[in-house]
Amino acid sequence: MRPASVPVLQSRLAGLMTASSSAPRLAVDIGGTFTDLALETGDARFTAKVLTTQQAPEEGVLAGVETVLADAGVEARDVALIIHGTTLATNALIERRGAKTALVVTDGFRDSVEMAYENRFEQYDINIDRPRPLVPRHLRWPVVERVDAAGNPLLPLDENSVEDLAIRIEAEKIESLAIGLIHSYANPAHERRVAEILRARCPRLPITLSSEVCPEIREYERLSTTCANAYVQPLMARYLKRLDEQLRGRGFHCAFLLMTSGGGLTGLDAAMRFPIRLVESGPAGGAILASHIASKGDLARILSYDMGGTTAKICLIDDAKPLSSRSFEVDRVYRFLKGSGLPLRIPAIEMVEIGAGGGSIARVDSLNRVTVGPESAGAEPGPACYDRGGEEATVTDADVALGRIDPTSFAGGSVSLRPERATEALRAGIGERLNLVGPLAAFAVSEVVDENMANAARVHAIEWGKDLAGRTLIAFGGAAPLHAARLAEKLAIDRIIVPAGAGVGSALGFLRAAISYEVVRSRFLRLSAFDAELANALLAEMHAEAREIVERAATGAVPTESRTAYMRYAGQGHEISVTVPVRELDAGDADSLRKAFIAAYERLYGRSIPGLDVEIVTWTLNLSAPPPQEPPIPASHAVDGQTRPLSMLQVFDPDTAEMRPTPLYRRGDLPIGARISGPALIAEDQTTTVVTASFEAQLDTFGTIVLERRRPKAADADAAA
Repeated sequence: MRPASVPVLQSRLAGLMTASSSAPRLAVDIGGTFTDLALETGDARFTAKVLTTQQAPEEGVLAGVETVLADAGVEARDVALIIHGTTLATNALIERRGAKTALVVTDGFRDSVEMAYENRFEQYDINIDRPRPLVPRHLRWPVVERVDAAGNPLLPLDENSVEDLAIRIEAEKIESLAIGLIHSYANPAHERRVAEILRARCPRLPITLSSEVCPEIREYERLSTTCANAYVQPLMARYLKRLDEQLRGRGFHCAFLLMTSGGGLTGLDAAMRFPIRLVESGPAGGAILASHIASKGDLARILSYDMGGTTAKICLIDDAKPLSSRSFEVDRVYRFLKGSGLPLRIPAIEMVEIGAGGGSIARVDSLNRVTVGPESAGAEPGPACYDRGGEEATVTDADVALGRIDPTSFAGGSVSLRPERATEALRAGIGERLNLVGPLAAFAVSEVVDENMANAARVHAIEWGKDLAGRTLIAFGGAAPLHAARLAEKLAIDRIIVPAGAGVGSALGFLRAAISYEVVRSRFLRLSAFDAELANALLAEMHAEAREIVERAATGAVPTESRTAYMRYAGQGHEISVTVPVRELDAGDADSLRKAFIAAYERLYGRSIPGLDVEIVTWTLNLSAPPPQEPPIPASHAVDGQTRPLSMLQVFDPDTAEMRPTPLYRRGDLPIGARISGPALIAEDQTTTVVTASFEAQLDTFGTIVLERRRPKAADADAAA
């Protein structure tokens, strides 16, 4: 598709503002450094950014809620919906701060979670580090039982071996229990009976069943996901319960929904049972916002770029649909290296995430190279310029030292910055080691982090068979607009969109999300012996499970259903996805599914394999209620007037390696249609957009900043020729 011009883009983006209910809706996103809030009410939007309170995250949430409600003049009782996303589950897994967990397995399968794939993901590293299981070997307990892959019992459950575990649970002071018996995805009866026995003996013990959290084939992934859910469940359940109680104690009586990694919303009960589905909830909100902008702006190919305080996330979006996956890894031992982390089998929006946020710590390694992240200063103590005890240089310190951030208005004035602290940290940590004087140490940090992100985007695109040329970059998050122009220069991208409220983009994305839930079942079914009755019974069971969760969370909207079958040629090891019709299946669907599979296989591999039978391995069913329409929120900008800078700041110029006066504009003061040639800064409460000399910025009708690469004038081009 040919890229849209800026005027056309303005008119299309104006379509974002469609009529809807005026009832206030509140979104909250907890990040590693900041907690972001967005409230939409009638024709107005209010946002806030506060520091995350690490020890008690609900305190930061409640402080931010009070701020945004006061700004909007809205009472708690008037709020119609609260949507929440958080990285708490992810952080607990990475930092190993979860519950003391035991794992019950079939006798003989005690070491499955440690044997993993039995491969070498770093082939030439003789001292390879493998991901450490969440449950140590002495807490992995076998019971006597066996079921085959078709769900037929081969060995009955020895209930005495289960009863004995109650004593060990008490002796080891176990805080959470995972149960993962072999082939329980095909027949969960033994798992359910183990849980029944142990609940009677240990009624307060949280128990996770693999047949509920991940009823799929592939033992290692299933057990890893089950252990991870059990590991974070007590922590997340306590947090969500505390937050819900405190919100209701402050007068909120509305629905409270949670963002999932797959981009949908689910209810509080489901989130407390399966908190593992929340691990990437914040980044998912950002991808939804970018998809929403792409859809309404008729932008076919998007690179979504979300950079916050701790990490940066990059997502490829084609035809307004982000890449999706049914697997995800956390806590990778080797950066970017697939297989070096703990696998989770959950619906997730596919993206690459690197430790490159504003709080990422910069150091000089043993080879005298500048490295950035993945360690982060977080909110406590935070970057050195926060003056809260942090001494190591971070990306935010580099941005402050380069003059890109106005220290008087950072985070809406809620955080007072000390630029001299940033300069000193950069001098001590980087400059003295590499003999870089003045702002060159800060520039080195900035260039490294930008190149890390550019490289991650290139690798991610190659892995998915995509290219980056001709894409539009949508930048949001507190730090992304600061680095978007330089990232675009490195990736040869000519257009950047910085949406209104970009600093709290993920929270805004929550408000655009659909209420949805995905159910998965592994059931082998050969197309040569297709059993439509069995398939229909399975899909009906899955529909009922999804409907119970969606209808409990939905607010009257009629849900829509989608189905997918993961299929392969008989004998292959991996599957590809094929859409399944949403209706009663019959015998004739065996042929239609075979044709759909062959077409998908040929698109992926360029050929098909004649004469081989095809089998369905796993079924997924998604039930989704459409999100409320976006309210008509006009930008608070003048229709006409002069484009005048608020002030001039000293900003580092990479061409001359010197600080030079650069105009600073206030986003809210700019008139509609304003054009600003770089270099320039456009500041707002939660972020600042850096317009480099390569770009020209224009403000559209609804306050969206559109950066277009500046083309050389004809005379300049002739002279250059």
